[in-house]
Amino acid sequence: MLTTISFLKYKKNKFWAFTQMRLAFDGLSKTPGLSFFKLLGTGSGKGFSLYPDFSTYAILCVWKNESFAKDFINKSDHSKLISKKAHSRQDFFLSPITSHGLWDGINPFIINKKEINKERKIGIITRATLNKNKLFEFWKSVPEASLAIQNANGVEWFKGIGEWPFIQQATFSIWDSVDSVKNFAYNKGIHSKIVKKTRKRKWYKEDLFARFELLNSQSKFFSI
Repeated sequence: MLTTISFLKYKKNKFWAFTQMRLAFDGLSKTPGLSFFKLLGTGSGKGFSLYPDFSTYAILCVWKNESFAKDFINKSDHSKLISKKAHSRQDFFLSPITSHGLWDGINPFIINKKEINKERKIGIITRATLNKNKLFEFWKSVPEASLAIQNANGVEWFKGIGEWPFIQQATFSIWDSVDSVKNFAYNKGIHSKIVKKTRKRKWYKEDLFARFELLNSQSKFFSI
């Protein structure tokens, strides 16, 4: 199994890109080799944000194998169309190492192997559906959480993503090593305190944490 996440940035065609959050669903659901996918908006800035980034959208996909993933990204009509409308595109190819929790009642990331290639960078996806009566508490803690990851040692890139504003939130980040991830997650810093608070205060109705090896990435820029 292979996971891909693609970020598309638009300078023009922003409204068109927004409509694809719904219109692209039926076509993607019929894509060969695709076992799970999510069409995602993004937050302004780099971390969680109350304010959406209407210029950037993401597609998260889980594929049966690498061949299906590359055929879709490089050759499919859908991929060609969204790239034609975009200003830039960035694709990350990921192999899951660990995954705990649920996304819409399932864990979509099937682990390929337990051994880690320490030469490769690490991708992290965290996501949660918030309990509606805990929204204020969660969003009150967001600025502190975003600041923590901005200042973390070893983080190279991160972006807030989500299915629904305010309620279904996620982040994707790239780290230089698994040690950097562990230091950020488990040392007694701001992030660790917030994680403990989420459990104690029961902020999440459903959540998932997944760690990946970054196999490859590619960036493309267009004239639009």
